[in-house]
Amino acid sequence: MIRILSAALLVAALSVSAPAALPAAPPAGCAPATAPPPPSAPPTSVNTLRQAYHCLLDNYYSGPKLDSRDLLRHAFAAYTRDLLRRGADRPDLQLPPLTGDRDGDWAAFAPVLGTGDPAALRAAIDGMVTALQDNHARWMPPRQDPDGPPRGTGIAGLSALRGDGFDPAARPPMFITRVIPGSPAAKAGIRPGDIILKVNDTPAFTGDTANASILEAAAAATVRLTLQHPVTGKIRTIRLTEAPITIEPPQVTTKQLRGGVRLVQLPGFFPGAADQVLALLRNHPKALILDLRGNGGGSPREVTRLLSAFAHGKTTSYFCPFTGECRPNHTDDTVPLLDIPLVVLTDRACASACEDFTAAVKDLHLGTLIGTRTAGAISGPSEAYLLDDGSVLLLPKVRHLGPNREILDTIGIPVDHHVPTTARDLATGRDPAVERALTLL
Repeated sequence: MIRILSAALLVAALSVSAPAALPAAPPAGCAPATAPPPPSAPPTSVNTLRQAYHCLLDNYYSGPKLDSRDLLRHAFAAYTRDLLRRGADRPDLQLPPLTGDRDGDWAAFAPVLGTGDPAALRAAIDGMVTALQDNHARWMPPRQDPDGPPRGTGIAGLSALRGDGFDPAARPPMFITRVIPGSPAAKAGIRPGDIILKVNDTPAFTGDTANASILEAAAAATVRLTLQHPVTGKIRTIRLTEAPITIEPPQVTTKQLRGGVRLVQLPGFFPGAADQVLALLRNHPKALILDLRGNGGGSPREVTRLLSAFAHGKTTSYFCPFTGECRPNHTDDTVPLLDIPLVVLTDRACASACEDFTAAVKDLHLGTLIGTRTAGAISGPSEAYLLDDGSVLLLPKVRHLGPNREILDTIGIPVDHHVPTTARDLATGRDPAVERALTLL
């Protein structure tokens, strides 16, 4: 489940066609990733960790103020934790004294690791990035089989998820929201709306708090799920083993509703998404319901192009560097205006570029929002950097602000009409958000 979601983020970040060759000698830090990772690369080494360390200091949004001591402390803690889990701790592993001098601290830190343990080094890189607590900073490990198809169980969405972690606002029940067709989950009869009671022997919730440990269990090659049907109440236990999965390219889908209203579902702001939507609206429907539920984001350029069909001469957002002036993002006034009523459906899985679009609709009074508050995962657009083991760092260089210069990250965009989707809704095919939209239109 989690592997598939992470792979999708990597594909979105690297919208290119051909793999890049590894440089003959690794750069001091990291190289901008202008292509997918190469099909083969050396194992993770101490040099890989060095690259990641300098990459964060040189390219992350607040790199100028990062404390090298904190980065290396988090890296060392993650390194030793990984060794402890495998019973491979070393008596000589102690963090050396650090001073805050970036180059001097690395010179003191590296010899302690010796040749380094590849698995623990990967944990150290992930530990440094996780410590940033930035929803758009991420480390993508090298694929074990870069030439093979993606693998997973096929459960691609949970009601309690927000990005790769649990939503702090999530409350029971936890239910499945998306299953990939043809996957092991689909073949086992798992459907959207099925309530997860347990993952292996761990309950989905303890009281009103989701058990974070089940995410690690759900990412394993084999997992046992205890499910309950939301309508019949029937409980069953299913053992799932990951297998190769075919992930179809995202597509815009549409449906004609009563009264000349067009429903358009946009799963992501992938390259060409805006033009796909606009092509479906050439016959000028009387109103548009744009379904952005589950839309995890994508390209800011696609956001701007689609917004420009509803407003001209407007500032849609701001990108702000760590120091200096914020850059306003403007509508593309070459896009013809549609001049039709707009309703946007959102949920807690609407993140990043999806929130960029939703915030502009809200602030610029372009339409009505129905569903639930968005994810609040919009720190800033990420850029991709390649490390010498074929892994990739995704790091934002700017911070995103809404059209009114408001902070949206960690907060999200509130809706005008709160209409959540329940497990029963998914299981029975009922869509109360669309029903509400039709009453308003």
